[in-house]
Amino acid sequence: MQTSPIFLVGAERSGTTLLRLMLDSHPKIAFEFEFEFVVDQIDAEGHYPQLSDYYEYLSTHRIFLLNSPTIDKNLPYDALVRSFLTQKQQRDNKPIVGATVHHKFDHLPQIWPEARYIHIVRDGRDVARSNVDMGWSGLPYFGVSRWMTAERRWQRLSELVPAERCLTVHYENLVSDPDTVLQTICAFIGVSFDNAMYDYTQHTPYDKPSAKFTEQWRKKMTSDQIRLVEGRVGDLLERHGYALSGLPPRQPSALELRWLKLLDRLKHIQYRLKYYPLDIYIQEILSRRLGFKEWHKRIRLKLNEYENSQLR
Repeated sequence: MQTSPIFLVGAERSGTTLLRLMLDSHPKIAFEFEFEFVVDQIDAEGHYPQLSDYYEYLSTHRIFLLNSPTIDKNLPYDALVRSFLTQKQQRDNKPIVGATVHHKFDHLPQIWPEARYIHIVRDGRDVARSNVDMGWSGLPYFGVSRWMTAERRWQRLSELVPAERCLTVHYENLVSDPDTVLQTICAFIGVSFDNAMYDYTQHTPYDKPSAKFTEQWRKKMTSDQIRLVEGRVGDLLERHGYALSGLPPRQPSALELRWLKLLDRLKHIQYRLKYYPLDIYIQEILSRRLGFKEWHKRIRLKLNEYENSQLR
């Protein structure tokens, strides 16, 4: 069994799920999904959480509970989270293991010093638009924040890890020429490309890669939304090879920014009210704000059940 894992990192809505399914379908690669619970509780200075607090955090973490690894309370934090990945590898009985991490992935080298990284990047304007579709943001101007944060973390991570252990791929290339991109990724990992990497279509709702999902921002964002997003991340878009629209980018005034923040918040609440049962949504807010931990834990577990049911 290989002891140096592969991590797939990048912003949510950047194609991480598609690529992870492809990797996990390879006969020699076991790939875990949504693995940020191993780093989300690490603070900005790199300090690990208290184990008792971490166990409590995991007790309601939806993705951790779906993965259901065993918690060995005899292990220190770093060894414990390493064991979660080892359990995936042993369960799938494959020589290579990896996981997707969207948040705080610049902390991964302190836990896995020998890890390698596949960084997937997608046009930030499409990521912003997709974040709005998911209800995570109300407006593209704020929806691009996750992309911006992820790319800044990638910059930090790439300065910590030797270049030969890092590979950047573009989502647009993955969906337009998947064979070539997957062959490059397999060479980086040290395995041969296998057509089984497309077998995920047989047991998931995901179709084969399609270029129709690129540059949707041109049709689904207004001119002013494009100008605002490019005014915020235009330099970063160009740095990743994405041409700007040609529209004059702009920055909101202080007064307009206040209004945009309010509108973003209202649209976000509106989405959640449509998505979640009203009684559970209200109880979640009340239990959290009033600090009733046991009540909040029960409601959080109910929300987990509801969210899992929507995925089926």
